[in-house]
Amino acid sequence: MNFKVTPNNLTRLEKIFGEAKYELRFEKGTFNSGYCVLEHKKVVVVNKFLNLEGRINTLLDILGAMELDESVLTPESLKLYKQILENRNSADAADEEPKTPSPEQPSEN
Repeated sequence: MNFKVTPNNLTRLEKIFGEAKYELRFEKGTFNSGYCVLEHKKVVVVNKFLNLEGRINTLLDILGAMELDESVLTPESLKLYKQILENRNSADAADEEPKTPSPEQPSEN
């Protein structure tokens, strides 16, 4: 997905979390991956020291891994969420494709 790094796009991603009733917080902490998701409390904590691109990429990763109730999303947010999921699924499929082995060089005997 060609997702431009703009403050407006960050706001659009944050809106999806809000509509899904997740509390999105940017705080400092020692996160190995840059974020922490507490599913049972519906809280997502993102490292506040990430730059704009890091925040957007982190939110894209989280949304791609989560299953949200699509019925609570506005049409605009739902469209964006589905694009994120499609992109994640196509990227996963590309990673799983077996690579064709390169033909062996014939020996010169």
